[in-house]
Amino acid sequence: MKYTVLSDIGQKRSVNEDCAAMFVRPDFVRLGVIADGMGGHNAGDVASNMAVTKIGEYFENASSQQFSSEEAIKHWFIEAVKNINSLIFDYSLTHEDCQGMGTTFLAVVLTEDQKVLCHIGDSRAYEWDLGDMKQITKDHSYVNVLVENGEISPEEAERHPRKNLITKSLGTEKTIEPDFISIMLPLNSYLLLCSDGLSNKLTVDDMANILLTSIPVSEKASQLVQLANTKGGEDNISLVLITNTQEEV
Repeated sequence: MKYTVLSDIGQKRSVNEDCAAMFVRPDFVRLGVIADGMGGHNAGDVASNMAVTKIGEYFENASSQQFSSEEAIKHWFIEAVKNINSLIFDYSLTHEDCQGMGTTFLAVVLTEDQKVLCHIGDSRAYEWDLGDMKQITKDHSYVNVLVENGEISPEEAERHPRKNLITKSLGTEKTIEPDFISIMLPLNSYLLLCSDGLSNKLTVDDMANILLTSIPVSEKASQLVQLANTKGGEDNISLVLITNTQEEV
């Protein structure tokens, strides 16, 4: 399995409020994570860094048994997310410049037999397999509620003035319930985790065309970020790109 992680400030922002990482345990269980922070006075970067740092600590200190099955992984995520949510929420209450801060949270645990996504907010996961690129998470956003209720079309959602209003985030409420998605990650497929700085600028065809190329995984990631910047780069751009091909990193 190959992977690469990139986080870019973009073309317009003065602070990178995204945070992305991949953690690998001695037993070869892997954790990929993306967090896109929000909050006044650039507190978003505090929230996103807290989320990624803490989930990494919990992951590295967990027992192998906690990743032995899909249900075990979900239980581990639920406990970890509950603790991190409380840490961010309490921090925001005791630090005036961080009041109201929060972050999206998108993570995947990968073992030999299990691949489980944990999702809060509008950071997205995409799957590429046999040339087909599709979004596999559902945004926790105001416009996605409108789409699911049939009030607007997906095309109208892309242009909606409240497109960036999310309905669920880590650290803004006392409690949080993440979504879970189990995936397969077949041979020669890709899993892309990204912040909306990437997904707001690139279509699935843009992404698929880059992943179809024969360049190394790290260069594919760089091209994805470069294209998002070329198309405006108004937001921070972060991704974790994972593949089980034998190609070079």
